Amino acid sequence: MKQLCKVLSVLVIATGLVGCIASPIEMTPQTEQRLSAQPPIRFLLTFDDGPSASSFWNPTMTVLDSLATNPVQPNLKAVFFVQTRASRAGGSEIGRQVMHREQAEGQILGFHTATPGHSNHRSLDPQALEQSLTHGSADIAAITGAPPTLVRPPFWSYDKRTFAAYQQHGMQVLLTDLSANDGKIWGFNASPRRRAHLLRSLSEVRERIALGELPVVDGVIPVVVTFHDLNRYTARHTREYLQILLDSASATGLKTAQKPFYDDTAALQRAAMARTVRDGSEAIKLPGIWNLIWDRDPH
Repeated sequence: MKQLCKVLSVLVIATGLVGCIASPIEMTPQTEQRLSAQPPIRFLLTFDDGPSASSFWNPTMTVLDSLATNPVQPNLKAVFFVQTRASRAGGSEIGRQVMHREQAEGQILGFHTATPGHSNHRSLDPQALEQSLTHGSADIAAITGAPPTLVRPPFWSYDKRTFAAYQQHGMQVLLTDLSANDGKIWGFNASPRRRAHLLRSLSEVRERIALGELPVVDGVIPVVVTFHDLNRYTARHTREYLQILLDSASATGLKTAQKPFYDDTAALQRAAMARTVRDGSEAIKLPGIWNLIWDRDPH
């Protein structure tokens, strides 16, 4: 009950602050100097909650089309954290067909859920969690030929118990640096402040990059970005989001690599693994209100 009250309080505060996005952090001469010694960044795109089971204008299919063909960089690769047994996702025939397309196009399938709904893994008893991980791993392996190596816990929520269970199944936790805050499926799901939000968020990530807190992989710094491919608004605006990320990097003083997004599956896999959480007790930083909800502490 205490946790529920806390979550509700945070959501009320967040709702009251809609439209009140802070300005980007001003870059100081010290930050500018530190950045000059850092390699360029490359955006590592991830999508949660899919694949869509819709037979009418399937948003996941639209996202895939946008990654393949866009004005910024063709044939982009991303990590799709899938719900393998949700009826409106991978538990449907259409959803499985979409996952086969993702695999064929060189996208990476990571594990999100294998329950009928978007269940918080911490709420599952040990037997249910084990069943979910076993089913999800088998579902993905049936499509890709190998069990998943990446997991994103629903709601970013995990503890020592669930973290240990992930590792027993060979899965590493990948969180995020930037969240588009687009995980709104029902009702009003537009993002009128998407540009201002990502600009502010990337300025915060820039400070971490200047301090050398993000690893370098293959000569670039992978910056993880999270979207939701079940959201039709996101699907319609995927190409625009790609441009917003580039514009935000320029506006915040961040250098992007010659190829600002990943277009090679093996390189994407290396970058994603380098950004995973190594220790279940590690203090983590999540964007937005999520640190307040989970107290930053996975215990």
